[in-house]
Amino acid sequence: MDGVKTLTREAYEIIDSADVLIGAGRMLEPFKHLHKKMVCEHSADKIADYINNCGFDKIAVLMSGDCGFYSGAKRLSEFIECEIISGISTPVYFSSKVGIPWENMKFVSLHGRYGNIAVNVMQNEHCFFLLGGKVTPAEICRTLCRYGFGDVNIFVGENLCYENERIISGTAESLREIQSAGLCAVIAENKNYIKYIPSGIDDGDFIRTEIPMTKAEVRAVAVSKLNIGRDSICWDIGCGTGSVSVEMAMKCTDGGVYAFDKKTEALKLTSENSEKFGCDNIHVFESLFPENIPENIPVPNCVFIGGASGKISDIIKYVTNLNSSAEIVVTAVSVETLNECMNVFDAEITQIAVTRTRRIGSHTMFSAENPVFVIKRKIKCVE
Repeated sequence: MDGVKTLTREAYEIIDSADVLIGAGRMLEPFKHLHKKMVCEHSADKIADYINNCGFDKIAVLMSGDCGFYSGAKRLSEFIECEIISGISTPVYFSSKVGIPWENMKFVSLHGRYGNIAVNVMQNEHCFFLLGGKVTPAEICRTLCRYGFGDVNIFVGENLCYENERIISGTAESLREIQSAGLCAVIAENKNYIKYIPSGIDDGDFIRTEIPMTKAEVRAVAVSKLNIGRDSICWDIGCGTGSVSVEMAMKCTDGGVYAFDKKTEALKLTSENSEKFGCDNIHVFESLFPENIPENIPVPNCVFIGGASGKISDIIKYVTNLNSSAEIVVTAVSVETLNECMNVFDAEITQIAVTRTRRIGSHTMFSAENPVFVIKRKIKCVE
């Protein structure tokens, strides 16, 4: 945002009375006419060090937009005591320009990092994406097209509030090759967003082969027992078709799902189902868990074990060494697997026997599925 037009009067008066101004170059540029001492710096720890040693009484640190919206002010306030004076934030300004209310928007920062694009667009009518790193508006549009949201309306705002401001709109499909400036933001409008988080998705809705799949009723119970939060990091070990990964991903829209399987076909299926259900927060890895875990995988909060290849004990020990309070759920069809779990951890056990109806001629008959144990690790409270 421009450094002058969106200032409040209070903020301008503080700048005018300051002994020294600190900030990035584009923040300082509009105030050169004040002939004050200026320090071009954006690193919070370096700014704090300067403030503590400079000897000035009145110091103003200039940051773009609203200091409560993905701003460096949060980091700076960890080092020094300061008064925060907010300006007009990018989503407020941009939303007013395109005529979209922002009170129900989902805000996603892609500033300097990749984020969960499609999964948030799937669940929200309006998403605001703050850019500033490697992710461009074109990449957002291509991601949405890949995950089945090519008809979503996209608004791109470049150089907002500057003389060369430009606002472009179209569908994700039509803007997938758009060239854009570095300073930009994106609003996605999905009129067909889902208004609930699916649970126990019908088995027939998934792309399937002969690879085993956790059935809908068992899946619904198992995922519910994991207590997945919006920003949880989930592991799906032995992901198979990816049905559990998909239902996990729909719950952790600000987190991520890391799906592991030793079979290439299973990973292919999981990837295909991730795309079908709009879950771009699922990441798949070929791994005979836990021997060859890729580096830099985030530590999990929630772990589902659907296929352990006889290594339940090793997997549980590996996970609990990483995070002793991780939620862990195992599904088992054999007494041996149940017994192994009970030997490794204090277990809460639920046995599910599902019977479905099917048509045979003019009659409706019952068809029983194999009983399944859903085993959850009890976490002991520390007093």
